[in-house]
Amino acid sequence: MSFRTDLAIEISESLENQIDDIYKSEDTHENAKINRIEIKTKGAAERFGKAIGTYITVEIPALTDNFDVNDNRITIISNEIKQFIPKKGTVLVVGLGNYNITPDALGPKTANTVLATRHISGEIAKSTGLSNLRSVCVLAPGVLGQTGIEVSEIISSLVKKLNPSCAILIDALASRSLSRLGCTVQISNTGISPGSGVDNARPLISEENLGIPVISIGVPTVVDATTLAQDILSSSLNHSSNGVNNKILPKGKSMIVTPREIDVLINRASLLISMAINCALHTEFSPGDLYSLVS
Repeated sequence: MSFRTDLAIEISESLENQIDDIYKSEDTHENAKINRIEIKTKGAAERFGKAIGTYITVEIPALTDNFDVNDNRITIISNEIKQFIPKKGTVLVVGLGNYNITPDALGPKTANTVLATRHISGEIAKSTGLSNLRSVCVLAPGVLGQTGIEVSEIISSLVKKLNPSCAILIDALASRSLSRLGCTVQISNTGISPGSGVDNARPLISEENLGIPVISIGVPTVVDATTLAQDILSSSLNHSSNGVNNKILPKGKSMIVTPREIDVLINRASLLISMAINCALHTEFSPGDLYSLVS
């Protein structure tokens, strides 16, 4: 029985045997658990079903109404992002997804509160006390159905023009478990296929394609209906995959499930990720100072 998920940790949990050349570690903080999976070889990647690279999963308590810019979840996620970012050079941040579809709006909403600074330089930067800000470009390019342009084409063109040191991509993901929606953040250096969370994957955006490091950050916002039904019904059907499929296909094949409070989840998750990115990029400024610049 196969379950569709974008989370490396869920793939790892579903494997019966350890795969050689895949290394795992786990750290626990006050209110977060960090799981690291490193895939070292092509053979291991093929068996695991993910590209060679590092996958970091940060599991946190469900986001609350009260947002404190000194919340240690920002620091924890920021530190994980920071290890992938080159020390110098312009950084391109791209919020992937469709702003008009709430479960897919994580990327664009995050981009709204990532601090764009490439235009702040010279006397303007000195007079405003912002001369230590790192050069950052921010874009929310929409989706193919809105623009008629593949997101990978837009990003590739910008990379050629701007010559950034790396790209940070934010997108909504799919999980196999309702319990992980909105309280899990995955960070990876392996690139991303926009739209994969809703089973509409577009061309891969990766270091191999762009020529610069690509850091992807995602939060699961949906569960594939077929996957959810298999998970729930399999026990009552004696683990019969055929029995499950007969009940949910074909009408359930294209359905996805998302929480009723998805709009609140997206707002909180996007602010958490944007502040973590801001703190990772502008290390000489406090979270409070950075929040005042984007709020």
